Amino acid sequence: MELKGKKVLVVGLGKSGLAAALFLRRRGAQVTVSDVRSAEALARDIPALLDEGIMVEAGGHGLLTFRRQDLIVVSPGVPLDTPELVQVKKFGLPIMGELELAARFLKGKTLAITGSNGKTTTTSLCGEILAEGGLPVQVGGNIGVPVIALVDTSQEGGWSVLEVSSFQLETTEEFHPQIAVILNITPDHLDRHGSFANYIAAKERIFANQTADDALVLNADDDAAKRCAARAKSRVFWFSRKCIVRQGAFVHEGEILFRADEHEAAEVVLKVESIPLKGEHNVENVLAAVCAARLAGVAPEAIRSAVEKFTAVEHRLEFVARINGVDYYNDSKATNVDAAMKAVAAFPSGVHLILGGKDKNSDYTLMRELLESRVKAVYTIGAAAEKIEGQIKGAVPAVHAETLDAAVAAAAEAAQPGEVVLLAPACSSFDQFENYEHRGRVFKELVLARSGAGERKSA
Repeated sequence: MELKGKKVLVVGLGKSGLAAALFLRRRGAQVTVSDVRSAEALARDIPALLDEGIMVEAGGHGLLTFRRQDLIVVSPGVPLDTPELVQVKKFGLPIMGELELAARFLKGKTLAITGSNGKTTTTSLCGEILAEGGLPVQVGGNIGVPVIALVDTSQEGGWSVLEVSSFQLETTEEFHPQIAVILNITPDHLDRHGSFANYIAAKERIFANQTADDALVLNADDDAAKRCAARAKSRVFWFSRKCIVRQGAFVHEGEILFRADEHEAAEVVLKVESIPLKGEHNVENVLAAVCAARLAGVAPEAIRSAVEKFTAVEHRLEFVARINGVDYYNDSKATNVDAAMKAVAAFPSGVHLILGGKDKNSDYTLMRELLESRVKAVYTIGAAAEKIEGQIKGAVPAVHAETLDAAVAAAAEAAQPGEVVLLAPACSSFDQFENYEHRGRVFKELVLARSGAGERKSA
């Protein structure tokens, strides 16, 4: 793909947009960045862009700016129904996402992981397993390091392990991972995709360009993920907590087994009890990682070693502290209903649950049965608070806290020794916080500020 001399517009100056703009400029493109945020809001990044000779349009998108380009690169956070994008698409201007741009230049092989929940944990784990197995590996994507930032360090014979979101996948055309993993598909981001069917279609783009030489790893226990197999041209491998699969990874008599072919005997990889992460959903994440790693050629011994050493990723059911006998857990990454339910299900009872944030057109009634059996009280925050309270009414007592500070204080006062205070919001963070990481950090700061009154221990 030739970029030298091309006029390229990058829409959205997030982490991915900044990395894409710098990548394009250093390959000779004439780059402009356009963002709806003000120049003041972008003040941290504008000087670096101007130093590289990159033009910046702040405070809104100009249609003329869009029309004067040879190529438009869209950051994942920018909706494709943005009016200016809709207009220029009618004129036939090529539009691609940062993931697609990076995929045109990445060297080596790609292991890509998507799903409604568990992506970051599984991606991190796969990276550590491949490294333990002696393979050259780098990790990025939706996990923090933009894919475009991995291009220069990618190498033939190496692996790029990528967490990819529906936002990134919906703009792909030639993206072609040698191993693709779909962990699960449950309703999420319906405010962006419009329907569950559209969301599923975006997820399925992860294997759209695969061939019979590639591998697709699917969750046999997830109905929507299971149905993807019918549309795959690649070899399908399964993982399951609940049943024995023909080829893939599964649980049997307390052990995780793998077999590459239904005609082969299954090999023992590790014991379920040796997984250091809480919750059945993390057993599924390990199963997916085992399957992907074996397909990449990592030996069972290396997989076992990496899993046993693995610690929880920040903001994913992360232990924060024990104060006066109450355990505090940060699962700020639980940004949808299914993720929040999995977090709650990791504890048998006595949960004080903090819910709320910016609603994503979610159905919180799905949580009622679980709340009744395991949660003592819910503390609602943010813009979605009233909707959540209405949909869970009668299932569990609800405290309208409004802010995270007030929710932590109320939960700490009510919780008894042996119980749990859990942040698993089931919502995005953008009403009160910059992102889920910011929300998680604030939660941890609030909890640790209280730790002087009780005992504290690290995770």
